[in-house]
Amino acid sequence: MNLKRLVPESEILTIDVKPGWKKGTKITFPDKGNEQANQLPADLVFVIDEKPHDVFKRDGNDLVVHHKVPLAEALAGTTVNLTTLDGRELSIPVNDVVTPGYELVIAKEGMPIVKEPGRRGSLRIKFDVRFPSRLTPEQRTGLKRILGGEH
Repeated sequence: MNLKRLVPESEILTIDVKPGWKKGTKITFPDKGNEQANQLPADLVFVIDEKPHDVFKRDGNDLVVHHKVPLAEALAGTTVNLTTLDGRELSIPVNDVVTPGYELVIAKEGMPIVKEPGRRGSLRIKFDVRFPSRLTPEQRTGLKRILGGEH
């Protein structure tokens, strides 16, 4: 009887994670998996997962951020200050009137596109306009006068 004894072996495998890799990307190390008697060693497969971020959400190659803005700034203009995933500080002026559901798209500030070196997705800023919970009679009158709401 010829019994071949398998000896446990350890080996360090290195994965060079590329910027922009998406959840589900597979990295295969051929013949580095479990080995059983009378069988070829299996492949070892790692599958990329993404850790949720506190500020940004990934949508394909785009990054999405939700930004709350008070009604006065939504009407009169505001600036969005963000720290990017790579540590840069962005100061984005918003001069348009921001309506509920408004989305501002900043090209080339999203995730790197793996198969197109040097290209990036977009940063999409989705605005949530905060309305005041109450107004004084003077504020109501002033708003109607300024916004032309008197009939």
